[in-house]
Amino acid sequence: MTDSLNDALANRRAALLAELAEAHDPAPVLIAVSKSQPDEAILAMLAAGQRVFGENRVQEAQRHWQARREAYPDLELHLIGPLQSNKSEDAVRLFDVIQTLDREKLAGALAAAMEKVGRRPRLMIQVNTGEEPQKAGIAPKGVGALLRHAREEAGLEITGLMCIPPADEPAGPHFALLAKIARDYGLAQLSMGMSGDYCLAARYGATHVRVGTALFGERS
Repeated sequence: MTDSLNDALANRRAALLAELAEAHDPAPVLIAVSKSQPDEAILAMLAAGQRVFGENRVQEAQRHWQARREAYPDLELHLIGPLQSNKSEDAVRLFDVIQTLDREKLAGALAAAMEKVGRRPRLMIQVNTGEEPQKAGIAPKGVGALLRHAREEAGLEITGLMCIPPADEPAGPHFALLAKIARDYGLAQLSMGMSGDYCLAARYGATHVRVGTALFGERS
């Protein structure tokens, strides 16, 4: 890990936080997407003061963070990739927030894992706002039923919604739709916005933005 990398990432993080603060007050929480990042980049981001990180896969997150939990007790880890039901227990042990609840079977698996582990990560429902068949997330019209099942049948607390808009469509209408669904169901948190549109997401009311490339830089 070099001083130049530390300085570059610290400066990039500071600039991004300033952009978010200008886009919306209060500014959304910056989730640094550390998937696929080398150890030196993660350590540089930690040195810059970043403590909220997002990972796509349970096993990669374990490699990145399991041994660092003790050294950084104020870490907040978000699972932002699809979760297989059979990985629920590992996810519950590691993550503080699981953003990708999208089906009743997974709600049941998470409830059972929480009971076994004695740990209750916060949960968000992933909404497939573009209803893309290849993408995880529940269709907008299914949010109410999944929310009721999660709360009433599985005994889970849902704090908000997450979305990943289609890459070939303007993001704004998808952010607006997610915000409307959240208002309809009284959900306070909105995870939306990535490297190309985090300021736009902030203006639509995002409480969390998930930023990888714009924060860490392009991979060489």
